[in-house]
Amino acid sequence: MDGGEERASKRLRQETNEQKPVDGVTDFKKGQRDFTPKSDTGTAICADFTSKEKEYTNGVIAPNRWRSHQGQLTGEVVRIPDVDSGYPKSVYPTEWEDGQVLPKSVDSFEIGNGFPDQNEFKMKFGVIIPSTNTTVEYDFWNMVMSNREVCKGIGFHTSGILIDSPKLATDEDMLNFLTMFRKQLFTTVDRLMTAEPQYIIMGMSLETFFGGWEGNKELKGELSQRTGLNVATGAEACKASLSKFGAKRITVLTPYQEIGDRNVVKFFSEIGFEVVRIAGLKCGSATDIAHVPEAWCEKVIRENLVIPGIDAIVQCGTNLSMVPLAERLEKELDIPIIAINVACLWFAMREVGIDLKLSGCTRLFREH
Repeated sequence: MDGGEERASKRLRQETNEQKPVDGVTDFKKGQRDFTPKSDTGTAICADFTSKEKEYTNGVIAPNRWRSHQGQLTGEVVRIPDVDSGYPKSVYPTEWEDGQVLPKSVDSFEIGNGFPDQNEFKMKFGVIIPSTNTTVEYDFWNMVMSNREVCKGIGFHTSGILIDSPKLATDEDMLNFLTMFRKQLFTTVDRLMTAEPQYIIMGMSLETFFGGWEGNKELKGELSQRTGLNVATGAEACKASLSKFGAKRITVLTPYQEIGDRNVVKFFSEIGFEVVRIAGLKCGSATDIAHVPEAWCEKVIRENLVIPGIDAIVQCGTNLSMVPLAERLEKELDIPIIAINVACLWFAMREVGIDLKLSGCTRLFREH
C-alpha cells in the first residue's frame, strides 16, 4: 500500500467509525475496517526476506537462508523465513573442581549451519485465535497427533486475541465482537511473531468471510504486511477445498447470527458458488459455540442440509467442533463435508509444500 492509498484508507476508516459499524454486506469497500491497535505499545515484528545475513535472537549473526516457492493452491509466492541458521548458542563445561566449574573452563558447541527446532523441524505454524476459542488448537493437534508418524516435525504456536465481551446474541453483538477483534489483532500477531513462525493460520473464520472476497483479501494483506508471512484464512481454504471436489451448489452450517450468515453467502456467491441453504445456529456467545454437542450439528445437517442436487456441505465457525462428525457423515452420505478447521490446516500444509495424506481428517486430506 503506497502513501496515497494509506491516507485514503485512513480517512475512510475515520469516516466509517463516525457512522454505524460496517456490516460487510452492504456496499463493502476496502479500508472500512479499522485494524488500528487499541494500544500503541506493540512493536511490529516482520520476517526478514532481504538480508543475506541476520542477527538471530541469541545475538549470533549468521546466513539468512530463507526460501520461496509458488503455492499450489493460490499461485502466490510463499516465502518461508530462515528460523534455524543462527541457533542454538550454547556452552558446556570442560573442567571441574570441588563440584564447581572452573572459571573460563567452558567450551562452545559448534553452531555450524544451525540446528532446527527439535520438535517443529519441518514447519512451525503460527495460529491466531480469539481468546474464547477452545477448539482450533485441539483440532489441529489432534489431526497431527493422530497421524504422528508422518507428521513428525510439524507444530503449532497459538496466540489468542483478547475478547473481553464474547456475547453474540444479536447482529449488533456480532459486529461489536468483530470490532474488538480488529483492535487486538496486531498486538496478538506481534506476540505470535516472537516464536518465529514460518506461516500463519487465521483460526477465526467470520472475519475472513466479512466483506466477501475483497474483505478476505484485505485481511490477508493487513496480516502479511505486518508480519511478512503468508496467511491461510478459513474463507479461502473453503474456496480451495470446494474447487478440489468440483463443487458448485452447497449448503452451509454456521454458529453465526444473521449478519454472519449474510457475509458467508456474499463470499461464496461472489466466487461462483450457489448457497442453496444456510443454517445459522445463532449461538449466544463466542464461548457458547464450543459447547454445541455433536448431536445438534448432526441433526441440523441431516434434517436441513442434505438435499438433492448439492455438491458439498460446508461448516463455518472454528470454535464449532466438527472434524469427527464430518469424517463419519461423509462415509454415510457420500458427499464431501468441508469442516473449516480441516480446510484451514489442509490449505496451510499444501501451500507450504507439505503434501501428506492424513487419515481421520475427512476426504479432503485423503484425496487431495
